[in-house]
Amino acid sequence: MKTLLSRILKNSRPFRSLKFRIFILMMLIGVIPSVVTCACILLNYENQTIFEKTVDATNQGRALSNHLTEIAFLNNVGEEALSELSALSDYLSGRIMVIDSDLRVLSDTYSLSLGKTVISREVVDCFLTGQSNSSHNKKEGYIELTIPITGIDSSEAEGVMLISISTEPIRDSVETLRRKSWIFVVTVSIFVFVISLTLSQLLLRPFVRMTKAISSIREGFDNEAITIPDYTETEALTDAFNDLMSRMKKLDDSREEFVSNVSHELKTPLASMKVLSDSLREGGDIPVEVYREFMDDIAEEVDRENQIITDLLSLVKMDRTSENALNIDMYDINEIIERILKTLRPIAEKENVELIFESMRSVSAEVDETKFSLAIMNFVENAIKYNKSGGYVRVSLDADHQFFAVTVEDSGIGIPEEAQQHIFERFYRVDKSHSREIGGTGLGLSIARSAVLMHRGAVKVTSVEGEGTTFTIRIPLKYLTQAPKA
Repeated sequence: MKTLLSRILKNSRPFRSLKFRIFILMMLIGVIPSVVTCACILLNYENQTIFEKTVDATNQGRALSNHLTEIAFLNNVGEEALSELSALSDYLSGRIMVIDSDLRVLSDTYSLSLGKTVISREVVDCFLTGQSNSSHNKKEGYIELTIPITGIDSSEAEGVMLISISTEPIRDSVETLRRKSWIFVVTVSIFVFVISLTLSQLLLRPFVRMTKAISSIREGFDNEAITIPDYTETEALTDAFNDLMSRMKKLDDSREEFVSNVSHELKTPLASMKVLSDSLREGGDIPVEVYREFMDDIAEEVDRENQIITDLLSLVKMDRTSENALNIDMYDINEIIERILKTLRPIAEKENVELIFESMRSVSAEVDETKFSLAIMNFVENAIKYNKSGGYVRVSLDADHQFFAVTVEDSGIGIPEEAQQHIFERFYRVDKSHSREIGGTGLGLSIARSAVLMHRGAVKVTSVEGEGTTFTIRIPLKYLTQAPKA
């Protein structure tokens, strides 16, 4: 516990610590109500005590005033009345003076002002109104009461009983209660401090365990999932982390597979070229036809090597390109697609695939011609490669008031349903053996999709295995500087 506290106090930015915030919050919740409660009790006790003291003194004073009226004390100051005044004064722990209508003191239990004239607003008001009054002088520490003494045959005040009561005993009681209250607050604070420190540590323990579990993954990927089921939050965090780790594991596996595939793809043409070139070098007198055949094979391997390197460079360039680097301008989309199909038509004829273009209307849009052409070319070329002899590739163009859509439909081998969600992943190939025969690195669709996304567009794929595949590319007519809200 001491170690935890020292770590909290030594933290350069303690308020960023959730543990520290929980600790402070619990301290405030525990201590502030205690302090407020004690303060309210003290204030209420003092006010209530003064009120009760005032009411009691007023009742006792009125009773004595009535008695003084009955014995005509103002006309004849008797010893019996004086003793009653003295007894009430002792009971109230205060001073009582009886003042006549000339404002002269007839009786004083302290014998200090006997026979003197008292000029006081409270006394004068009591004579004028005939009503009892009371006031509390908190600064000087006393309660003052004025009670009228009426005549035997008159209801008017002929005298005033002035009662002064010291509040010092009440103050002493309040001070004693205040000391006890502070002892209570300190005790509660210590208790809350210990509880807060303990609970803040206990509540954050699952997060500490989760941090240790994550930190333990130093090299590679652990196949064992992290499970911290203490809270819903920690469970959600570990689920998200496990999902991330799973994705990273798949990505790492696909990268390893990619490195292996690319190594093989790059090494195979080089090996073939070396064999062919060695044969030419060591073959002696070689017929021209054989020499030409070998050179054609070498050229084919060079083209294959070049295609692999081009795909890799395109992918790297696509990753590093920001939206500010796009050369956006207004282009005729029909013209771009026709130019792409013209370039790919010889490849389609070689594969005995019919290439069809259907345009519903003339479309002009803001695009980066190079990257848009690269995307469409990859989709169409992919459709040609994975088609059947005698099949077709139909490219359709349409638009509405906001987007234009390019549909690439083929009659090829199709994509298995379980593979459709992975085809845009980098380095992924559905049929690896068939892909090696055809040629390719599994980067074409990833490059195409990246180019579409850079235009704030979207790609949708539908496919039936053995029947064909359809890619639908949807791009805004006007380039958006920010991605549209979902």
